[in-house]
Amino acid sequence: MNPFVMMTGGGTAGHVTPNLALIKPLREKGYRIGYIGRKNSIEAQLAKEAGLPFYCISAGPLHRDFNMENWVSPWKNMLGVAQAAHIIRKEKPDLIFCKGGFVSVPVAVAGQMLHRPVILHESDFTPGLANRMCLPFADKVCVSFEETMAHVPAGKAIYTGTPVRSELLQGSADKGYQITGLRKGKPVVLIMGGSSGAGVLNRLIGPAAERLTKEYELVHLCGKQEAQDCIPRPGYFPMGYAKAELPHLYAMADMVVSRAGANALAELLLLGKPHILIPLPKAASRGDQILNAKSFAAKGFSYVLPQEELTEESLSKALREVWSERRRFKAAMEKSQVSNGTQAVLEVIERAINRS
Repeated sequence: MNPFVMMTGGGTAGHVTPNLALIKPLREKGYRIGYIGRKNSIEAQLAKEAGLPFYCISAGPLHRDFNMENWVSPWKNMLGVAQAAHIIRKEKPDLIFCKGGFVSVPVAVAGQMLHRPVILHESDFTPGLANRMCLPFADKVCVSFEETMAHVPAGKAIYTGTPVRSELLQGSADKGYQITGLRKGKPVVLIMGGSSGAGVLNRLIGPAAERLTKEYELVHLCGKQEAQDCIPRPGYFPMGYAKAELPHLYAMADMVVSRAGANALAELLLLGKPHILIPLPKAASRGDQILNAKSFAAKGFSYVLPQEELTEESLSKALREVWSERRRFKAAMEKSQVSNGTQAVLEVIERAINRS
């Protein structure tokens, strides 16, 4: 019977998207795939869309600060370990692949208890809380940043990069122009605020569009919930969210303005798109995007514009500089040691299964 990989990870799209990038190549190699997650979650929705068998368990978040959920979550997670162990005994996966998010913790614990190889993947510069809790139960940890290896026990870390959907390499610039109605002739800037948009970018880009469209054609992924400041105009095309359209938007784009989430960075590196990063500030996160962006800037991949310094004038200056230096940014990305994270992670999975 063909090998069976059981995936887990959830809570946000960032904890699910890399798993989805692995599904097609795993299936092409004949692997069977299942997914463990929480009921009525983003991972349940996306696993269903991908046609994967989905298994529900209980799991609860653990907060760094005082929160009443911290009293309940340990009991949910203990129940989740028992449920995950039951699923693993019944389905007999050859390997557990954990992408992060608190739902991964019970699955990693149960996987080690039942002597199944457990592979973690950490997208960010430093491991998140859930992955730190999973570390003792993991056989190997795939990391997206070479610097992250210092935060993982010796002998466990493998520098792989982040899996990226192969479909992103198959976009058509002409289809991008058809989707957006933009005109050829000026550089195209794709502006991405993350999976749910970014209010600070929306409030800036909407009013600034009149000025920016004198030099550029703009595509703005502004999020479904925060599009009120983003009114279409000649040369400016706002979209709530792009899924099937995204490969074509990337193919059309000459430059990208993005948050510094690990998945977006992996896509930009793979596609070699000159870009400006506006990391989520520490006040609104654990600071992982700031560290991600600093790492990419140090390697010469990225221009970083802190949110605290973001104005119409500073963004215009950054766009002009990136455009004038676009060949330098592209050349640096082309020299990267890791660009195809999908293939590198697949090799780790195959080696672990062959050893077991």
